[in-house]
Amino acid sequence: MSAIEIIVFAPLLAAIVAGLGQNFIGKTAAKVITTGGLFLACALSWPIFVAFLTGNEKVYVEPVMQWVQSGALKFDWALRVDALTAVMLVVITTVSALVHLYSWGYMDEDPDQPRFFAYLSLFTFAMLMLVTANNLVQMFFGWEGVGLASYLLIGFWYKKPSANAAAIKAFVVNRVGDLGFMLGIFGVFWLFGTVSIPDILAAAPGKAGSSIGFLGMRVDTMSLLCILLFIGAMGKSAQLGLHTWLPDAMEGPTPVSALIHAATMVTAGVFMVCRLSPLFETSQFALNVVTIVGASTALFAATVGLVQNDIKRVIAYSTCSQLGYMFFAAGVGAYSAAMFHLFTHAFFKALLFLGAGSVIHAMHHEQDMRFYGGLRKHIPLTFWAMTAGTLAITGVGIVGIGGFAGFHSKDAIIEAAYASTSPWSGYAFFIGVLAALMTSFYSWRLVFLTFFGKPRWAQSEHIQHAVHDEHHGHDDHAHDDHGAQDDGTAGYHPHESPWSMLVPLGVLTLGAIAAGYVFKHDFIYAAEGGTAFWAASTLYFNEHLIHAMHHVPMWVKLASTVAMLTGLFTAWMMYIRKPGSAQLLAGHFEPLYKFFYNKWYFDELYNILFVKPAFWFGRLFWKGGDIGIIDRFGPNGSAAAVGLGSRIAVRMQSGYLYTYALVMLLGLVAAISWFMVQAR
Repeated sequence: MSAIEIIVFAPLLAAIVAGLGQNFIGKTAAKVITTGGLFLACALSWPIFVAFLTGNEKVYVEPVMQWVQSGALKFDWALRVDALTAVMLVVITTVSALVHLYSWGYMDEDPDQPRFFAYLSLFTFAMLMLVTANNLVQMFFGWEGVGLASYLLIGFWYKKPSANAAAIKAFVVNRVGDLGFMLGIFGVFWLFGTVSIPDILAAAPGKAGSSIGFLGMRVDTMSLLCILLFIGAMGKSAQLGLHTWLPDAMEGPTPVSALIHAATMVTAGVFMVCRLSPLFETSQFALNVVTIVGASTALFAATVGLVQNDIKRVIAYSTCSQLGYMFFAAGVGAYSAAMFHLFTHAFFKALLFLGAGSVIHAMHHEQDMRFYGGLRKHIPLTFWAMTAGTLAITGVGIVGIGGFAGFHSKDAIIEAAYASTSPWSGYAFFIGVLAALMTSFYSWRLVFLTFFGKPRWAQSEHIQHAVHDEHHGHDDHAHDDHGAQDDGTAGYHPHESPWSMLVPLGVLTLGAIAAGYVFKHDFIYAAEGGTAFWAASTLYFNEHLIHAMHHVPMWVKLASTVAMLTGLFTAWMMYIRKPGSAQLLAGHFEPLYKFFYNKWYFDELYNILFVKPAFWFGRLFWKGGDIGIIDRFGPNGSAAAVGLGSRIAVRMQSGYLYTYALVMLLGLVAAISWFMVQAR
């Protein structure tokens, strides 16, 4: 087998062995096989990525097997490897391998570990199938595969009603987006006569300006197809309107959150738009839609993240906001900047989620930040890891020198929005800077509430239950150990996570620190530097925009840094310098606070517009159609008729001979009469 075949199919084989053979091999073997398969895939992915960076690798397609041949529809199952694929390979396999290792410690007490690790590996396989697809049908196969695996992982703790509800919500909302994606694929095949991605992109410029009849109107063909495809991206990448599943996905185990949010499912939409960027470039209207939706999502999610108290939900809305950055970067034509932010985001977002998991592990599964405080002294390694992730996501750095990962990638997007001539680039630039300020505030708010201030653990029911379980029958212990009762900790002492959780944090910390500085040139300025990184891919590279990014005014370069410092200072004032001022501010602006806290009331709105009508129609067809008509005149009606006939027949069975003789005589008379009538 070739390297790319091993990378793609090793996780699938590991998932099959761990999932189907768990009763035979046991949990330890299942974890070893799945984790080993991912580290093998990771080890093979990085040389491919480096080879494209250095220009020592060319685009190639590895055939797997013949797949479909039906009339004009012909395509094989083949694995495409180019620079775009190479980026996704290292992102997916690196984060997934570290998540597998991290899960050894985090899921250590769970009885269903083989099933969990099998689902993780299946998820990774589906994502790898998506990013190596050479045709749209194969991409859709991986697209639906990650949807299935996310349903299984979000609802992994299926005995929790909330987990089941979250899994169903994610599945249903994504099906809405997938309907648009399917219609887009159908339309592309109808227009181009093929589903081969290279053939479609080569023919796309020739179709620009054509029109098609749609819903009784004449519309631009390429705009319609691109918007349908983008609807699929909106669902998978949780953009405004189809975002409601993302925060509820936190019901799954924390390693699942890291895998979904950092490297796999939610980045699929961004990858798809960048993969098909020459197609999107044929429609300025579609690019405007991408820009508006992306920027609006960045703003929406940032406002909601400001007021959340659940540590995982803050990071989840942060993911939603950062995906908005990636999309509006693509919308203004800076696809390389979008991919660069996807790359750096994978490291610091996985770090933040896994760091949050370490905090939750230390706090006995308490996720409300209002019950944290002072944890930097108890879990210092987790504290420094999450601080590095926060420095990366908020974009800390010095213009002209360098900084953490987000400083390079997010600033590149903001500069591209300013430099672009796209009609909506000004809107994207303004929202990008404003969202950067909010990102800094809620990120540092998380750090200050979690690691600084006085411990507030005594108020947590989770901690109280933990203390009760540990000291049941030993009340004298509640007051010893360094005066724990005096500082409000209820006798509970957080402890650092095991090495299997800390090692992934350490590796991801390096990525959060260095990924931006090391790879900025290759991702953003490859064409001007003379390298051919993006040339070995389908990515549309706008050299004029990249050149213009070099010459934006200094205030533009400093805008995101000023926004970051403003957010940091505001969070410090509210949660360190003057604790309690945030509650006072929320009280003064209570309607706005409730609006943000309730996520702009999207769930309530959708409940009125879609959920309740769907239940009403369901009950109508169930009680009125199924029970009232089909069952009444079908099986129930037939059963009633048989029952009535049986009762009549029973009454005729009197048991007297003269009764039967009379019936026979009447029958004979009737038969003779019928024959006489027929004879006439």
